[in-house]
Amino acid sequence: QVQLVESGGGLAQPGGSLRLSCAASGRTLSRAAMGWFRQAPGLEREFVAAISWNDYIIYTYYSDSVKGRFTISRDNAKKTVYLQMNSLKPEDTAIYYCAATLVVRTGQALANLNEYDYWGQGTQVTVSS
Repeated sequence: QVQLVESGGGLAQPGGSLRLSCAASGRTLSRAAMGWFRQAPGLEREFVAAISWNDYIIYTYYSDSVKGRFTISRDNAKKTVYLQMNSLKPEDTAIYYCAATLVVRTGQALANLNEYDYWGQGTQVTVSS
């Protein structure tokens, strides 16, 4: 089992920045994929960014809506994945969820929420002036 806890959400102004963290506990994540998804009121949960890794590579993947503004990264020693969000827009307002799978995937598969086995409780991000 893998437990995920998100933190770092809050209120930001348009053009501002926030950094989300997702701390994992439980099983060792030596090879895994972790992603961020978000869900705004009345809308379906959508993919934001993901990172996957094994002994040889680290692979990142972004939705078109955040590419160039958001950066996903990981700290292996802390078993934590980060989402640095810059140039925030009001349409980024949503609950952000962290997800993980022990299957290393790349490409479009990372954007499919059904590929993930473990989910956090979510953290609210509000972008407003």
